[in-house]
Formats: sequence, structure tokens, C-alpha cells
Amino acid sequence: MRRSLGREFRWLWAAFAVSTVGTWLAFNAFPLIAVRVLHAGPPEVSALAAVGMAVGAVLAVPLGPWVEFRRKRPVMVATDLVRFAAMLSVPAAYALGLLTFVQLLVVSIVVGAADIAFRSASGACLKALVPKEDLLVANGRFESTTWTATMLGPPLGGVAIGLLGPVTTVMADAVSYLLSALGIRAIGGDEPRPARPEAARPRARDLFDGWRYILAHAELRALFLNSSLVGGLILATEPLLTVLMLGRLGFAPWQFGLAFAGPCAGGLIGSRLSGRLVARYGRRKVVLVAGTLAACWPVGLAFIRPGVPGLILVMAVELGLITCISVYNPVLATRRLELAPTDRVARVLSAWAVTKNATVAALAALWGLLAGLTGPRVAIGIAGVLLLATPLLLPRREGSLVGSPDSAADEPVLAAVAPRDPRGETDDPGGSA
Repeated sequence: MRRSLGREFRWLWAAFAVSTVGTWLAFNAFPLIAVRVLHAGPPEVSALAAVGMAVGAVLAVPLGPWVEFRRKRPVMVATDLVRFAAMLSVPAAYALGLLTFVQLLVVSIVVGAADIAFRSASGACLKALVPKEDLLVANGRFESTTWTATMLGPPLGGVAIGLLGPVTTVMADAVSYLLSALGIRAIGGDEPRPARPEAARPRARDLFDGWRYILAHAELRALFLNSSLVGGLILATEPLLTVLMLGRLGFAPWQFGLAFAGPCAGGLIGSRLSGRLVARYGRRKVVLVAGTLAACWPVGLAFIRPGVPGLILVMAVELGLITCISVYNPVLATRRLELAPTDRVARVLSAWAVTKNATVAALAALWGLLAGLTGPRVAIGIAGVLLLATPLLLPRREGSLVGSPDSAADEPVLAAVAPRDPRGETDDPGGSA
């Protein structure tokens, strides 16, 4: 039977679902607008992705300590409203004939910083709303929601753009943030204000508390380094794969879309298996096996060939990769919340998200240069080979995955999540993996 986590969680889940659907409907909307409306070239489109993510991450650095000592739900509502206003400015400017590339860049920076603030607050909110033994169940539901939106959003967004114009999905994304804010408000109840430490005045060194805690904790440090490097290497090769498939190998756009939308079904499978696997085999084995298998798939993308065999290869690789990631993500997000003390959750999640975004931006730029020297296929292959070494960063000692400063031993958690539903990530309340 499906387990109920309470009315408050249902509103949080609904808010997450609607904003996630909006985000994936508008997937690649900004590059499309830059190319088709503003006639931008490859350098501008690359800058839109890399600069927006990198500058947004830098601006978000002071937000972790700021969020930590404020009520989390008002912060989440505020960041949703900031994203709503920023995204809404794009269709408004387009309608008035005033849209510029600079505006797209500024909006991407603002939204990137607000995303990180939302994630850090939402992780702390989830930890307060859901009992510790149900965190994996909750995170599994977020994960399955994410992959459902990933599978359906881009194709539906493409149809909407074709029928209604280039800024349609941006408008839908803006409205989704407004609906998310309303959902979070509907949670209701009193949220106590977090107690500040006696030294109430903020200090410059407080900006780095999240990183200090992560790096001082052996298990968190291992998960953090592995997650940052794996995510960065996978996402750094996405633009190169686009160039290779749509350019040199001559795949049609519909084939390209199918190659990445179809395998998202693996995300639904993995997210539903995650809790069951933890209950049966234990957290340590699931982390090691799923994390290791996820790193083994991407190297296969270096061997893509034209035609149906190449399409089948891409879909098989992506299916295996997404299934493993969707098993691993709920366990990572749950363990991260367990290991972060209640008075440091926002700072830990903020530091994690800032590092992830900065790593992706840096590696994307580096792999773009590498592809210019070696070609996209070789650059994709190098990333795949490097990924094969990342499982060495995973925590391996059984003792390192039991107990934490803010949680009991793992065994009660494993018993409580038996064969139920599991978890999720992106703007998710568990914090992005």
C-alpha cells in the first residue's frame, strides 16, 4: 500500500511537482530564444549557459548562512516569487519588442541564485516536516516526479513553442513558480524561527561554514567529491553530444529527442526500486553498486555511429545511466539530510549546490576547449574514462555509513522504508544531487 506522509508533505510535493513540470517544459527555451529571436551565435549561447550558472553560484554563496537562521517556508515562497518575476519579464519584454540578450543573461543569473537559495531552504523544510524514517520514501517520490517531468516536459514544450510561439514555455515556467509559492503557503502551521548562536553578528568566515562541515566529515566529504565530479563530467559532455549527433552524425531532431526522452523511464524504475534495494541490501551496498554502475555507462557514448544502431546505443547507455542515477540519488539526498545537523542543513545544501553549479560551468568550458582540439567524440571518451575512476571516491567502510551527528543508526531507517516508495532531486526539497 502507498504510504501517506501527511497533508504538509502533500502540499510540499505538489509545489515541487508543478515547478518541476514548468522547468522541464521550458527546457532549452533560453538558447532557442537567443538563436531564433535574437539571432545569437554559438559564443553567446554558450555564455548564456555557463555564465548564468557560474555567476548565479557566486551570488548564492552568502545565501546559505542567511537562509539558515530564517524561517524556511517564507524563504521558499520569496525565492519562488523572485523566479516568477524574473521569468515573466522575458515574455513581457518580447511582447513589447524590448527583449535583449543581456536580459536573458541577467534572468538566468537571478534564477540560478534563487534556485540555490530555494534548495537550501527546502532541504531543511523537508527534514522538519518528515520523520527521519520516512525521508527515503519522500525523496523517492520527488525523484520519480523529476523523471516523469523530464520525460514528458521537453516534447510537450516543443509542441507548445511550435503552436504558440517561442516564449510560451517561459510563461508556463513563470506561472509554475507562482503556483509553487501558493502550494508552500498552503502547508500552513507555525514554523519556529531558528535560534541564532550567541555571536549573532554575521562574519565573513560564516560564508564557508557549509564547506567546512562537509570537508571535516569523512562520509559527507566522499559523497560530496564524488557527486560534484560525476555530475560535472556528465553534464559537461551534453553540448558535445548534441553537436556530434545533430551535426556530424546527421540524426534528425526527433531522433535526438527520442534518444533522451525514452530512457527517462529508467528514472521511474530506479526511483521506485531505491527504497526496496536499501531495505534488502543495506545503504552501503546500494551506494557503492549504484554509484559504480552509473560511472560505467557514459564511456559508451564515444562509440556512437550514424543510423538506427547509433540511436539504439545512445538509448541503451542513457537508460542504464538514468536507472542507476535514480537509484543512487534518493539514498544520497536522504543520507545528506541525516548527516547534516539541523542547525547546518541550509548551509550544507547551499555549499553543495554552489559547488555543483560551479563545477558544471567550469568543466563545460574546459570540455568545450578540449573538443575544439580533439573533436567531440574524443572529448566525450576522455570524460567517460575519467568517470570510471570516480567510484574510488565513494565511502567504502561500513562504519562510515552508520550513525551521524544528527541521526541514529541506519537500521531503524532501513526497516521503516521496506517495500514502499522512494525519492528525488533538482529543485527538490531533498537538495540537488
